Amino acid sequence: MTEMICRELELRADYLPSKQLETIYFGGGTPSLLEPQLIEKILDQISKTYHADWKEVTLEANPDDLTVDKLSAWKALGIDRLSLGIQSFDEEVLKFYNRAHSAEESKSAIAKARKVGFEKFSLDLIYGYPQPNHKLWKRDLSEAISQNPGHISSYALTVEPKTALGNWTKKGMFQPAEDDFVAEQFEILQEQTDKAGYIQYEVSNFGKPDQFALHNTNYWKGVPYLGLGPSAHSFDGKNRGANPSNNSSYLKSMESSSPPFIVDNLSDEERLNEYILTGLRTLWGIDFDYIHRDFGHDLLISKKGILSQMDSEGWLLWKDKKLSLSKSGKLLADSIAAALFI
Repeated sequence: MTEMICRELELRADYLPSKQLETIYFGGGTPSLLEPQLIEKILDQISKTYHADWKEVTLEANPDDLTVDKLSAWKALGIDRLSLGIQSFDEEVLKFYNRAHSAEESKSAIAKARKVGFEKFSLDLIYGYPQPNHKLWKRDLSEAISQNPGHISSYALTVEPKTALGNWTKKGMFQPAEDDFVAEQFEILQEQTDKAGYIQYEVSNFGKPDQFALHNTNYWKGVPYLGLGPSAHSFDGKNRGANPSNNSSYLKSMESSSPPFIVDNLSDEERLNEYILTGLRTLWGIDFDYIHRDFGHDLLISKKGILSQMDSEGWLLWKDKKLSLSKSGKLLADSIAAALFI
């Protein structure tokens, strides 16, 4: 697979409008299972294709995969940021999530990373696990914050069809938490991270002032990116596209030197709606002057009534002709964006 990813990189070398890369992100699964020499091979190919002046190189890792030797090798390769899939510090919850690591392994992984010299890392947490009260979630948050990571990413537990959890729910073997319970946990997340000095720069991402994830920030701001491998998505600044999720289909295409990338050409309306959707999730919000200049649409006039109603609810924050969401508004980010779609 590594060979094919390097091959895809060669074949799609002209996809990005600039040869200057700011960030590299190893994710989309369990890249921490890869041997360091395979990661090195991919980085070498990237260096041959793009200018090697990276500001951030992130690797997603499972806590149980981390050894001092692996961490040292990653650090030597130039990886300077880790995204650790902690999910919870509760043993029963980890078993429910089918995670291989324990709470102690999570803490040990963080200690090892610091010992090797990693200064930037993010902890992933999941909220919304059904409970009679919020004690478990508050305990998880307290433990995560006590580890003093520069960044925390947190997402609600969702039930997807055609998954084990989806089947359990369908059969009545699992009862998801009520929406109000999940919303309360989101508010607790906002409150506790704010007290600890984190800034909610995107609905699900919280960073210390100097540790926002540059890769995440670029994504939400619409900066082009190239995704490699099965299921990978890419964006060239105007249109999106994706590789097939099936490994064998991907490999077969790459063996014939024919990237299986399928382009999704976006209309101006779709691009504008996407800008609204992604922009409103962030600290920076959306810029009405930009919308008027680039899309020829005056959102302040066409959505005047809706914006006034939302403003009265306390969901909006205004700065000149830029709009972002208040703390309560962030809870409804997708619904607010949908109401402003063209």
